[in-house]
Amino acid sequence: MAHIHEKIDFTVAIFVVHKNKILLIHHRKLDKWLPLGGHIELDEDPEQAALREAKEESGFDVELLGERPPTSEAGTRALIAPRFLDIHRITDTHEHIGMIYWARPKNGTLTLASSEHHDIRWCSSDELDSLQPQMANAVKWYCRKALQEVQGPESKV
Repeated sequence: MAHIHEKIDFTVAIFVVHKNKILLIHHRKLDKWLPLGGHIELDEDPEQAALREAKEESGFDVELLGERPPTSEAGTRALIAPRFLDIHRITDTHEHIGMIYWARPKNGTLTLASSEHHDIRWCSSDELDSLQPQMANAVKWYCRKALQEVQGPESKV
């Protein structure tokens, strides 16, 4: 997707955890290992963007994890809060404000989006250090934090 603004865009990153592994993609254009994610489009909210990006990039429908306050009413819809927010530089003149979600796969079949990625794979915490090209320290921290925090019933995927 084209940038919505020349200086800054809003994005989502979805750290999907299943059986003590995290789902990562090797991004074709950026040549980096990353979580699922992408730009929030003008006609969607962050939750919709996260669900869409997860499906497009992995083939999975996911369950976003987090708290949704009980404040929905006419004209207001409460959203699941991202686990973290960050801002990261893309070029000398462009940044992304990232909304970082934890998720579990609900259903679907793992599928490589070959036009966007070289590879897609489940990685354990130990495997993060041996990925090539090397993963950015911030992304590695988020991966390990998601693996540490996402416990409980696993999906049937």
